[in-house]
This record gives sequence, structure tokens and C-alpha cells, in this order.
Amino acid sequence: MTFHFKRNPLVPQKAVMDLIANFQTEGNLFGDGKRNKIKLFEVHGKTINIKSFKIPNLINKVAYKYFRKSKARRSFEYANILLENGIGTPEPIAYFENSTLAGLKDSYYVSEHLKCHLTYRELVEIPDYPDRDTILRQFTRFSYTLHQKGIEFMDHSPGNTLIKKTISGNYEFFLVDLNRMQFHKTMPFDVRMKNLCRLTPHKEMVAVMSNEYAKVSGEPEGLIFQTLWKMTTHFQHRFYRKKRLKKKLKFWK
Repeated sequence: MTFHFKRNPLVPQKAVMDLIANFQTEGNLFGDGKRNKIKLFEVHGKTINIKSFKIPNLINKVAYKYFRKSKARRSFEYANILLENGIGTPEPIAYFENSTLAGLKDSYYVSEHLKCHLTYRELVEIPDYPDRDTILRQFTRFSYTLHQKGIEFMDHSPGNTLIKKTISGNYEFFLVDLNRMQFHKTMPFDVRMKNLCRLTPHKEMVAVMSNEYAKVSGEPEGLIFQTLWKMTTHFQHRFYRKKRLKKKLKFWK
């Protein structure tokens, strides 16, 4: 068993351990829980978010025990790296790994629960979302800041950026689902563009992002748009082809 706790004056360590121990029978389910399960708990007036990762297959059980860091540990460590770099993410509290000599059994990542006004997904699905252009441009600047700091958020997809509107009318961005990241001294142009290609299938949104990215980076807008749109269409093609294949393979369901 491995339990790593980041001291938090509002959340006692014992309370967190008790929540993990009672995870299966207590708490409020957040999301559909099809792969990983997230539950919310109240501790001293603060909402705690605990993510239980899907039990790995036999090979990964061994890999996560002896050769690789678990998803829970990576989520915790990457959250701290993001905060050290001034990048928003819900405050990390702890991670827990339950294992035997045969390998990892289950693991949990604990963080403060962040209430947001929207995610990037709303910008994709609601064309007339209020202040959409402003949010999209500020999000693009946020993404450029990630790239400047050498942070490659490999799950940079519509549901993984939480967005809060501030009192001043600007927007703050917070990353979630953190277990896949890479950190670079510098990020080449193609890597930066590929990092953005999963966000939207809409050409007009790619055009706005390309325009704003060009403003902050000084790179040619035409090159940004051409590269990003090509990578976007390629990703969408692979995504829907994979979806169709899964449907065929599971035709009996």
C-alpha cells in the first residue's frame, strides 16, 4: 500500500484515508463512471473529488507496480508540476495505491473539487455560447502559455479544460485528467499544433485559434491554420473510423 498526502489545513489526512476506504459504498457519483469512477465527498465544508482508476489488466498490474508510475501517482505529481508553473488545476491532495507482490490492484487520486462555469466542450457544441469568441481566444493564449513552458498535455481534449469566469469578466482555465503529460525544454511547431488538433472539428473555431495563436507566437497565421486544420481533419478521420470499427466488433450489444 502506498499513500502520499499533501498537507492541507482544511482536509485532515485521516479523513481522506477513511473516504478511500469507504469509496465503494459512500460518496456521490460524478460523471458516468464507465471507465474510471469519480465520486464527490464533503469534508469540513469542502468538496473533495476522488478518482478511482479502472483496475488494470494483468500486464499493466505488473508494469504499474514495478516499472511505471501509476495513473494516480502521475496525476498527483503532474498536478503539482502544473501549479509550480502557474498553470491552473484543482488542488491535489493525495494519491493511494493498493498492490500486492503480483502487481497493482487499485489506485485513487484525490483533489479539491472545482466548480466551473463551463468546459471547452460547450464552445464546440453551442455555436452561440455567450462570449464564445473571447473565451476561445483566451483559451488559445492559455494553450500557448503551456507550450512556452514546455508542457505537452496529451489529453488536451474538449472535456479536460474547466473554465471559470472571473469577477473582472476574464476567464481562468484549469486542466483535469492529468495522467498523460510530457515535459520539454522547447516544443517544436508540429508538436504544438498536434497538441491542439483534438479540440474541435469545426473549421471556424480552428481559424479563430490560428488567428490568436499567430498574434501571441509571431508565427505566420496561414501556416498555423494550414497545419492545424490538416492535423484536425486527420484526427477526426481516425477517431470516427475507430468508432465505426468498435461498433462493428460489438454488433451484438
